[in-house]
Amino acid sequence: MTNFTTRMMIAAATLVVAAGSASAQILKAEIPFTFRAAGVVMQPGTYQVKINIQQSGVPFFQIRSAEAGRSILLVGTAPHDPNKAWEAAGKAVLNFECGTAPCALTELWTGPDRPAYAFPRPKLGRDEPTRAAVVVMQHDKGE
Repeated sequence: MTNFTTRMMIAAATLVVAAGSASAQILKAEIPFTFRAAGVVMQPGTYQVKINIQQSGVPFFQIRSAEAGRSILLVGTAPHDPNKAWEAAGKAVLNFECGTAPCALTELWTGPDRPAYAFPRPKLGRDEPTRAAVVVMQHDKGE
């Protein structure tokens, strides 16, 4: 293979990767409790939340434990208007539904002028008491 062909193949591969992801953003969250997301139980700690929005408009959220290095990938579904209190505060948030079992990640909002996204969660018992827990995210300094 000639040098020119090799360079063209590398350029084409780079273009494909760049075209696949239209934007990326990294936020940081201190989650003080055990939680479930994407069927996985995650421990309390510091998490990086990486938001990738594909050119198709479909967002992917990678939630990675800074301590354990473990991560999960969530696909943003059901875009909707954020909670009015979140919008008034103007800060990105993770919303959890808590019952007797570990809390479950139910929504994510990345900040002003953006929709919130819902995630599938386990069903709670009929008479199970529930409460919401909201964790505010900050822009990651390592971004």
